Amino acid sequence: MKTLKLLSVIFLGSILLTSCVAEVVIEEDVYIEEPTITLNELLNTYEIWYVDIERTKGNGEIPFLQKAFTVSFRNGTFYANNNLVGMGSNGNGYGLDVGFYDTFRMDLDISHDIDGTYKLVITQLSDNQIEVYDRVTNTSYFLVGYQRSNFDYDQVFYDNIHYFLQEYETWEKVFTSEFGVLNEFDNENYLKFSYFGSGENFKSSRDENGIHINDIFYDYTGHYEVNDIVNIFDRKTLTLDYDYLGNEFFELSVINDSKIELFHPSSETVYQFVGRGHIQFKSSEKGKPTQNEKKRIKKADFMKLSK
Repeated sequence: MKTLKLLSVIFLGSILLTSCVAEVVIEEDVYIEEPTITLNELLNTYEIWYVDIERTKGNGEIPFLQKAFTVSFRNGTFYANNNLVGMGSNGNGYGLDVGFYDTFRMDLDISHDIDGTYKLVITQLSDNQIEVYDRVTNTSYFLVGYQRSNFDYDQVFYDNIHYFLQEYETWEKVFTSEFGVLNEFDNENYLKFSYFGSGENFKSSRDENGIHINDIFYDYTGHYEVNDIVNIFDRKTLTLDYDYLGNEFFELSVINDSKIELFHPSSETVYQFVGRGHIQFKSSEKGKPTQNEKKRIKKADFMKLSK
């Protein structure tokens, strides 16, 4: 009996444990785990993998995961939804083709069109959650699997509107309501939102409507902040913190993928802006990274930058 137990222990230790497993009885009250599906089959089980940026661990970055809202693995092709504009329709919901991938055991090799090749380790945490670990940077990302039919694209959009504002070169004012008290913002015709090392920033211009994007002169700069409104899903607050000039506060509504409405409570004026110069975050142009790059940041890290 002792010999049998010893052999069982040796046999158990020789089995490669993976996360895609099932329990198999080899002796009464003794269980081992053995693979039931390959890593490639696991990745293809779900059409959409949401990148839960808030759970990221480590001080490094995997660039193509840092900028992606979702990724997909389809027959060797690696897809990503890096933009909120068109999310749910781009690539039939998968997003853009940004590279290719290969698997071996629990290793995932991704060759990204711009960011290069990464060898990553996958651990399955639950039926639809995986950890993606990069040994080089000691960084982990956590992905949650969905089918396109039950993935809430709208929820992702409204949770990330501050990034949506960055997806156009500039926003041009096309409407000002006749009602409302005259105020300084009446003169602002362009808003530009972007991310820099100091946080999320904006510029505003009083130039005339209709001029070329590259010819716009921005008069003012500052930081901007988007926040939720309690119990209202599809409307946010937008605060423009003008350097040395105080704040302007608005309620922000999205009319469509390229048009927003700002309600200015202090004057009760309504403004509408249209996005000009859409920025596609693949991110490449003839093999080179775009100059206007965005990446997602955990809320805790963003608060540090904003102080």
